[in-house]
Amino acid sequence: MKQNFIMKKALTTLFSLFLGVSAFSQEKAEDKGKFTFSGYIDSYYMTNFNNPRNMKNTGASGTARAFDQKTGFSLGLVQTKIAYATSKSDVVVDLVFGPNADLGNYGNAVSVLGNASAGTSLAIKQAYFNWKATDKLTFTAGQFGTHIGYEVIDAPVNYHYSLSNLFNNGPFYHVGVKAAYAVSDKFALMGGIVNGVDQLYSNNDKPGLIAQVFVQPVSGWNVYVNGITANRNTKDAATGTTDAGTYNLLDLTTTYQITEKFLLGLNAATGKQNYATGDGKTWGGFAVYPKYDFSSTFSLGARYESFSNTNGVTALVDKNGAGVSVTSITITPSITVADSHLILKPELRIDSYDKNFFVDGDGKDQKSQATLGLAMIYKF
Repeated sequence: MKQNFIMKKALTTLFSLFLGVSAFSQEKAEDKGKFTFSGYIDSYYMTNFNNPRNMKNTGASGTARAFDQKTGFSLGLVQTKIAYATSKSDVVVDLVFGPNADLGNYGNAVSVLGNASAGTSLAIKQAYFNWKATDKLTFTAGQFGTHIGYEVIDAPVNYHYSLSNLFNNGPFYHVGVKAAYAVSDKFALMGGIVNGVDQLYSNNDKPGLIAQVFVQPVSGWNVYVNGITANRNTKDAATGTTDAGTYNLLDLTTTYQITEKFLLGLNAATGKQNYATGDGKTWGGFAVYPKYDFSSTFSLGARYESFSNTNGVTALVDKNGAGVSVTSITITPSITVADSHLILKPELRIDSYDKNFFVDGDGKDQKSQATLGLAMIYKF
């Protein structure tokens, strides 16, 4: 009897240990990290109704468009994104190649070996890691895409293929550290220290500061208030002198899902460049983004944008270096095929400036241009 009792107790103990080991093994398996690999390729065909001799959409000063700068057929960007994630951390290595990769990473163009050397840093769009200190607090370090603006570099994420002037004249990426705290699913804060505006290395001894506030007033309405302040060496378009000053940008990005099929977005920004002389010059603008989904594979969207750089602070200037203002209208249908891997985007865009900004095929100055293109984006 006693032996049976001892035997039962031993079996119970072994069974309990087995369950404990199984649970521990399952927990270990759940904590094991996971690799993911994704990316995309985009290319486009573009025609310009001004028929410019240089076959470019960028205007006489070369500053009108961010990525879709050429007419005819062109490769845009090739992305290979590798990620590794656990329950407490993750790391992202986002490598890009092609013409748009170079344009989007212009701050990394100078190699540490010198101006004449090609640097591998040019291929890095993002390379960062996150540490999830708690369920609400996350720390990030490395090179990461900017939090500012409605649009991003990645073609599959944007609705329109051509990028707005707000995007083109704002930051593309940051190098530094940041911390994000989710107070709730409707309110979150982010703050960080970075090298400045699109800088792999700091060009002065004062780091920049970035911040973001997220609020969801009601379901379907997301509001982001973004900002950056940084010291940087800037060329004054009016005087032609290089001066160390402070760059400040305040940005509002918001989307509202009005119905299940109708989305309305808004991006507004105002910036100011303070020079060492004490003078300050501003720029800014806004863009409205209505989009209607007719089905899961077909939608129609538009973008109306007004952007002013009359003070000549940002890159958007005419051939004489004077600041300009522009109104742009973009209309884009989006068609998804091939099991949601291939996105086709025909796009009509009209840019109207307050000054002569373009030169047509006959050598005549023009204040506006119209382009028609087809973007082809394959994501995986």
